[in-house]
Amino acid sequence: GDKAFAQFLTDEIQEEKKIQKHKSLPKVSGGWELEVHGTEAKLVRKIAGEKITVTFNINNSIPPSAEEDTQEQQKPDEQEPELTSTPNFVVEVIKDDTKQTLVLDCHYPEDEIGHEGEEESDIFTIREVSFQPTGEADWKDTNYTLNTDSLDWALYDHLMDFLADRGVDNTFADELIELSTALEHQEYIKFLEDLKSFVKCQ
Repeated sequence: GDKAFAQFLTDEIQEEKKIQKHKSLPKVSGGWELEVHGTEAKLVRKIAGEKITVTFNINNSIPPSAEEDTQEQQKPDEQEPELTSTPNFVVEVIKDDTKQTLVLDCHYPEDEIGHEGEEESDIFTIREVSFQPTGEADWKDTNYTLNTDSLDWALYDHLMDFLADRGVDNTFADELIELSTALEHQEYIKFLEDLKSFVKCQ
């Protein structure tokens, strides 16, 4: 059984490498520096007196696909629909002269398809906003967290503009999907390779 499993994994790894779009991770425009630790990625950008970091994790970032719909329409020779990784991401804005960090928890809404009529709909939304003490690893649950569900639209728009001024806009969000998808695929191939070595190990 293990031999067949290992053989299956070998074939699967070859297939995945064939469809791999990026041999190296795509860059995000706008002078962001990328740090990757396993499944977590951090993008950092410094602008006048501020440091902006965007952190995301590719685990569980691929939305469940509506497979029932696609299978009937799929012709036999067509590729499977491409998987896209749309992770939640956290934006931290740190000003040099304060001890607080503004933290914005953003995500890609799943029901994006419904917004086609709207002009220039944002492809990501801000879910929560809070202040956290700068430099502390653990965030406190005791700090007030603003949930945007009940937020005044004008304030929400200002928050979106505030992010856009710091380079976190639709273009960035698109490139983040591209980067996250490539990273997810790279990690998936690595996982298959590790699994193969593990299975073959007697």
